[in-house]
Amino acid sequence: MKTDIEIAQEAVMKPIKEVAESLNITEDDLELYGKYKAKISNEYYEKIKENPDGKLILVTAINPTPAGEGKTTVTVGLGEAFGRLNKKAVIALREPSLGPCFGIKGGAAGGGYAQVVPMEDLNLHFTGDFHAITAANNLCAAMLDNAIQQGNELQIDPNQVVWKRCVDINDRVLRNIVVGLGRKVDGVVREDHFVITVASEIMAILCLATDYADLKERLGKIILAYTYDGKPVTAKDIRAVGSMAALLKDAMKPNLIQTLEHTPALVHGGPFANIAHGCNSVKATQTALKMADYVITEAGFGADLGAEKFMDIKCRKAGLKPDCVVLVATVRALKYNGGVAKEHLSEENLEALAKGIVNLEKHIENLQKFGVPVVVTLNQFVTDTEAEYQFIKQFCEERNCEFALAEVWAKGGEGGIALAEKVIETIERKPSHFAPLYPDDLSIKEKIETIAKEIYGADGVSYSPEAETAIRKIEDLGYGDCPVCMAKTQYSLSDDMKKLGRPTGFTIHIREIYISAGAGFVVAITGNIMTMPGLSKSPAAYGIDLTDDGKITGLF
Repeated sequence: MKTDIEIAQEAVMKPIKEVAESLNITEDDLELYGKYKAKISNEYYEKIKENPDGKLILVTAINPTPAGEGKTTVTVGLGEAFGRLNKKAVIALREPSLGPCFGIKGGAAGGGYAQVVPMEDLNLHFTGDFHAITAANNLCAAMLDNAIQQGNELQIDPNQVVWKRCVDINDRVLRNIVVGLGRKVDGVVREDHFVITVASEIMAILCLATDYADLKERLGKIILAYTYDGKPVTAKDIRAVGSMAALLKDAMKPNLIQTLEHTPALVHGGPFANIAHGCNSVKATQTALKMADYVITEAGFGADLGAEKFMDIKCRKAGLKPDCVVLVATVRALKYNGGVAKEHLSEENLEALAKGIVNLEKHIENLQKFGVPVVVTLNQFVTDTEAEYQFIKQFCEERNCEFALAEVWAKGGEGGIALAEKVIETIERKPSHFAPLYPDDLSIKEKIETIAKEIYGADGVSYSPEAETAIRKIEDLGYGDCPVCMAKTQYSLSDDMKKLGRPTGFTIHIREIYISAGAGFVVAITGNIMTMPGLSKSPAAYGIDLTDDGKITGLF
């Protein structure tokens, strides 16, 4: 059986100019990054912005195993299937982070015969967007420390600096550090921290900004620190906005690539869903909606994270209305949620399946709370059995939920036709009545508790003393009407990764809360979630290599 990277490297790609032509995009509207990658110009969007919007389809998933369950694979395969049905469709994805590429989970190009290509480029440096975000973030950090060093006219309290540096690599030793050691000219000694780039506020801002003016306004609102008398210090105050925007100029433009079957894919932005808001850029999604009749996008990890944030943050902020949600499950993940160890997931186990399928049930119920029709799909693995399929199909149908099998990993678009037809039928037959889970005017605690009780199934919420203080401060500063971005483990509906299935009788523990004023949301960190992951004992980096003739191996 061929690996994902072998399949991708054997693919015959079309020049990206030809893929663009299928969408009536001329070469003048492309900024080429070689033969197979391009950015779409700002001028192109101005030409199409009055077009009617296509139908928006969100792909999300149940709580996964550590290796993930192929949500991106299904998204790509579904887009390819629309193409086989002669429907004008565009896929809108997030860009992969180097963290999971060299860590455990792997890249985010899909898998098997449902991939976007060039796979190696996408999973590594791509068009440099993440490097630009990292540079803008760290330039702001350097200018903040310089403002303190050069006389501190703003009276910034070094003990109340909240802006963190970032890097797009899992590097646990950078979580908590001390900077400014050495001579007086080397800066003020203070505690500092790093987050992974995909958890940075700059990433969130890039993904939510609609144009350069909006980008600069959001950048200017970023709260970096507080003065000795407790007043916020922003990026605008330290005069960092213009230079950050300049670094982000090209990164703001959506990237165009293709699937193995030449379906157009806009891949842009990449916040994690467990520690950030988990959706691709608003600009890419809005552009895709003007280009195609159907847009298939994804939200990271389980529906308790990515889908909730897609609905309550991205759709709320951008005025988007999804027409259908595809909920991806796998036999493996359902058995994992039923308590089966990772090494035994390939064995048929209907008892564990029956125990773990309550996780799927909860996600169906959650998505229906947003008023959007739901189609459940089972992402096929070679170890699945017919008895397991039939059990899941019957379970969904008994709950009046549409169901289709996805065989896209093995068959590409052909294996997604049944799912595509079910999605089209659902959109035509069941109108969407989308509404966010909660209104803007709830307090921060009320929003957190709504998510915890309605989506996670918690009995209640507890807050650390630091979180209590932070909530009061955020509301006093006038940010109480912002939506909440919950940072929580992706492996459980609770904040304890060991509580699988559909846990009950638990409390969500809020450890830390802060405002991302530029992004326009409040971040609530639960349990022991980390915004800077670490590498495992045997990271994927061990298996990645470059041959003497320049061929990359080991990516997945």
